[in-house]
Amino acid sequence: MKFRFLLWMLGRLMAKASRENPAFRQQLEGRDLVFQLHTLDGRIARHFIVKDQRVSSKRGVASEPAFAIGFKDAASGYATLTAKNKQLAFMQGIQSRDIQIQGNTALVMWFQGLTKYLRPKKRTAEKKAA
Repeated sequence: MKFRFLLWMLGRLMAKASRENPAFRQQLEGRDLVFQLHTLDGRIARHFIVKDQRVSSKRGVASEPAFAIGFKDAASGYATLTAKNKQLAFMQGIQSRDIQIQGNTALVMWFQGLTKYLRPKKRTAEKKAA
C-alpha cells in the first residue's frame, strides 16, 4: 500500500513541478515519452506521461514505455525510492537483480536527475520566525 501511495504521490509532485518549477520544466523540454514504475509481478504499476513540458500519471501498465523500472516487490520498491542514497540503492538493487530496467537506460538516468527537483524546499530563517 505504501508503494502504491508513493507512486501516486510521485506523479502528483512531478505534475506540480511541471506547472510551477521552471528548472524542472527545462528538464522536460523536447521530451515526449511515457515511462513506468512497477513491481515485477505486475500487481502494482503506474506510468508517467511527459508531453509538452508537463507530467501526468495514470495507474496501470503503459502499452509501450520508453523505459520501465521493475522492482522485486512493493517493499523493495518503497525502500529504494525512499532511501537516503538513492543512487547506491538503485545500483545495489540492479546488481542483486531486485530491480530490472527495460528500455532506454539513458532515460533512467534522466529520470533520476528529475527527482532532485521534487524535494521540499528548505525553510529559511525568515519563514521560521514568522
